[in-house]
Amino acid sequence: MKTSTYNPSPLEVDFANALFIVQQQIEKHLHDNKIVNVESDINKDNPTVKFSLLDKDGDPHEVVIRIIQIPDKF
Repeated sequence: MKTSTYNPSPLEVDFANALFIVQQQIEKHLHDNKIVNVESDINKDNPTVKFSLLDKDGDPHEVVIRIIQIPDKF
C-alpha cells in the first residue's frame, strides 16, 4: 500500500496507539522501573508517546518516543 498522506501518516498514528496499548508488556522489560503514566499526541506532524517512569529509588524519569515514517521508496 502506498502512503498517500504524511504528517501524520496513518501508520505513524497506528504505531503510536500500539505503543500506548502495549505499555504493560513494555514495563516488563524495564528493569527496576515502573511506568506511571503514558501520554500520546497523535495529532503532531510526527506523533509522540511520552512514558513517565519511577525507578526503584522513587526517582522520576521521562522517555519520549517520536514516530517518523520515512517516505515510501517505490
